[in-house]
Amino acid sequence: MEFGLTWAKLDEMEYVTEAEQLGFTHLWVTDSGLIRSDAFVFLTVAAQKTKTMKVGTGVAVPGLRLASTLAAGMATLNMIAPGRIFVALGTGNTGMRLLGRKPMALKNFEAYARTVRNLLDGKDAEYEHNGEKHAIRFMLTDKGYRNLRDPIPMYLAGYGPKAQALAGEIADGLTTHVPRGGTLEQILENVRSGAQKAGRSLDGFHLSVRVNFAVLDKGEPVDSDRIVNEYGPAIMTAMHSVMDRHLEYGEDPPQFLRPIWKDYLAFHMARPEAERQKMMHESHNAYVAPDERRFVTPEVIKRFCIVGEPAEVLEQVRELERQGVRQLMCNFPLERGYQMVRDYAKNIIQKL
Repeated sequence: MEFGLTWAKLDEMEYVTEAEQLGFTHLWVTDSGLIRSDAFVFLTVAAQKTKTMKVGTGVAVPGLRLASTLAAGMATLNMIAPGRIFVALGTGNTGMRLLGRKPMALKNFEAYARTVRNLLDGKDAEYEHNGEKHAIRFMLTDKGYRNLRDPIPMYLAGYGPKAQALAGEIADGLTTHVPRGGTLEQILENVRSGAQKAGRSLDGFHLSVRVNFAVLDKGEPVDSDRIVNEYGPAIMTAMHSVMDRHLEYGEDPPQFLRPIWKDYLAFHMARPEAERQKMMHESHNAYVAPDERRFVTPEVIKRFCIVGEPAEVLEQVRELERQGVRQLMCNFPLERGYQMVRDYAKNIIQKL
């Protein structure tokens, strides 16, 4: 089993190097420049500071740059850390919505991803702009401007059936979340359907899953201050994304959020309209906003997280591995990150 860490705070690079020493194998760098440090500046420093950890975007937002620009950046990073670079793409959540834009449509996302994949494979790629299509490729590939010799795997982020199927069709892997992306069985079935459409095998397919493991101390209540502070940010970030999709597309909330859905919808809509979006995403995967803390209830924690004492949680990790999960991903909140990295290593990584 591999273990991934999400981080993009440049003045705390020691958080990454400590995680590497504790057994984390991958670093996923977020691509929301209005919230975090710039992704490519952070990736460059991380590639220099780490020794064995694989580093990549987690996830790159296509609406923020051209496909050729992303591919060139990753191939150049591959010179700093040869063979340790991966690229993951998503349609865009905060990276787009904080600009007042919606995530990229799946059809355009597929075209973008195919362009990135072909360029990184050293092939000609089709680039489309304003309705015009052009064949493009990397030039001067033997002059040391970039590294295409060491393969750069491409993963797609997918929380719905269509995006998960697309990963099975064209990508080297999928990154998703349980339960936000469905059950593991549903996710794997969607991936298989995409692979079957393309007539490709899933041998070597890389499935990385963000699962929140709330490891309880003996006698600790599920809604202790510690648990709320550590896992509340992930719960509310999921709520924020679901809220966006509800308001944009009319989608219903998933089961794990339904106990608090009506109350949160009324709460959110009562915010000043001009600031509503920014107020909701301000705490994105960093902390629980004080006025949202009441929504992190014991019922929702139990639905969202795998909750238990260390031995119980460890068995769930082994079961996920048996079912085909290659990597467990972590996105620890800002103020609890160091302690959670150490606890996760002690309770899970070092016990396997």
